[in-house]
Amino acid sequence: MSHRTTIKTQIRDLEALVDACVELGLRFVPDSTCRGYDRAVTSAPYVIKLRGPYDIGVYPSPQKDGTYDLVTDWYKEHVAKEVGAGFGRLLQSYGVHKTIREAALRGLRTTRKVEADGTILLTLEGGSL
Repeated sequence: MSHRTTIKTQIRDLEALVDACVELGLRFVPDSTCRGYDRAVTSAPYVIKLRGPYDIGVYPSPQKDGTYDLVTDWYKEHVAKEVGAGFGRLLQSYGVHKTIREAALRGLRTTRKVEADGTILLTLEGGSL
């Protein structure tokens, strides 16, 4: 029985995803095996190795539009405990790192502030947007 679910995302920058993984204390491994329910193992071009019993596979989107899909097994909330429901914390960190990378390319300075509720505020300064 498979519990694996794909959540469509707009992952376009694998380096920003690697930075998000580092921030969350996770390993991003190319060409590896991805663990799932009942010790099922699948191959993936990239895998986010989690501390719990499951991992996250990172696959090129079948639409061939330059995006990547995140696929995991949500059974018993193991993955949600580490990266948030629906990949929430992982995608938030990815968005922050992608924004910082794009700002740097445009010569902008960034300031990052984490609010008490976990909200991240980014301020971009300098140059022109």
